[in-house]
Amino acid sequence: MARRKKGYYRAKDLARQRIERLFLLAEEEHHLHPERSDRYVALARRIGMRMRVRIPRRLKRRICKGCRCYLSPERTRVRLRNGFLTVTCTECGEQMRYPYRRPR
Repeated sequence: MARRKKGYYRAKDLARQRIERLFLLAEEEHHLHPERSDRYVALARRIGMRMRVRIPRRLKRRICKGCRCYLSPERTRVRLRNGFLTVTCTECGEQMRYPYRRPR
């Protein structure tokens, strides 16, 4: 197996930190500049793809799978039905379904 380059893991860690920071900025800026928050999410996705870093699940669920915009509470409709959490983007109408278990 080949050895990694010297700064490989440091670069991956830096990419994760930048992705986290861009999502924080997107959350802060969304109320005044929603288009800017969409741009921050697009940048975070590009960093993740270029550096081959997964975006954490909690952050990935803040991105619309249809129009790739930042999903804030103002842009979404959330419903619980038959063991699924359904998040609907009000910008494009795309529905994302995530399974969940009901508490017993």
